[in-house]
Amino acid sequence: MCGIVGLIHKKSDGTENIGAQMTSMLQALKHRGPDSTGYAVYGDNNGNQVLRFKVAEGADLDGSFDIHAEISNRLEKVESRLKELGVKIVSKQAPTEYAHRYEIVYSGSMKKLADFLEDIEGVEILSIGNSLELIKDLGDASVVAGKYGLNDFDGTHGIGHTRMATESDVDIRSAHPYWAYPFSDISVVHNGQLTNYWTKRRALESKGHRFSSDCDSELIAVYIADRMNGGAELEEAMKDSIEYLDGVFTYLVATKDQLGMAKDVMAAKPMVVYEGEDMIALASEEVAIRTLFDHRIDTFDPYHGEVKVWQH
Repeated sequence: MCGIVGLIHKKSDGTENIGAQMTSMLQALKHRGPDSTGYAVYGDNNGNQVLRFKVAEGADLDGSFDIHAEISNRLEKVESRLKELGVKIVSKQAPTEYAHRYEIVYSGSMKKLADFLEDIEGVEILSIGNSLELIKDLGDASVVAGKYGLNDFDGTHGIGHTRMATESDVDIRSAHPYWAYPFSDISVVHNGQLTNYWTKRRALESKGHRFSSDCDSELIAVYIADRMNGGAELEEAMKDSIEYLDGVFTYLVATKDQLGMAKDVMAAKPMVVYEGEDMIALASEEVAIRTLFDHRIDTFDPYHGEVKVWQH
């Protein structure tokens, strides 16, 4: 029983406090998933790309071996490989010892960059994007937002997730959202269970796609990436996913300028939508959307098998 939220300001100039708005929505859904919280937020990166990655799990810091020295070693390897690829590092931030944010300039292949860095043991790319920043960690929204400074993040749209671990570990690797590797600026959150996960995963892996976890939700992100790599538009890929995915699910996808929602044909997993003139808000429960307003609003539930896409 996880919780998902989405928010897009259709006419925004990028100065909306997306971080604080999503934090209030996600905190309202804390009861649906206390294990971890994740954000995929979209803003202006001054024309550069943002690389979000981790070099360890937070829980590793409590281990008995010298993880701190290993983290330093992994960071040195990351920077060495970035230099080898001709990547210019504009700025660096380290919200935690294990999670890092690099603003970069790079004109080469995203897949080559991600694969080269993830070949370093313990390194995982969370996202690469011109506008996307993907942040996830253990704890509720207030904890994660405070740790990563998300209450001051200005942007246009985002999606988020509160997770209750069911079939995979309680760690950052298994937390949502998922970046649709290797595509810039595409992310996914999901509530539900996919019964054909392993069959479809093996098929996608045979085509060269990589999975960073054993969480069934990652299948959706990789599938969307595969379809868009073949030339499909976001809405087309999402509509086809209704038949491709078995199980019960509701999921959200965000791109650099779009927010999409899909529900399975049984409509077993909840979703509530507020559709205003300037803003769209979606959540697993209406209580999350109402944190954004101090007046009465009207919402609706999407029907079974429905796909909707909104443009920024």
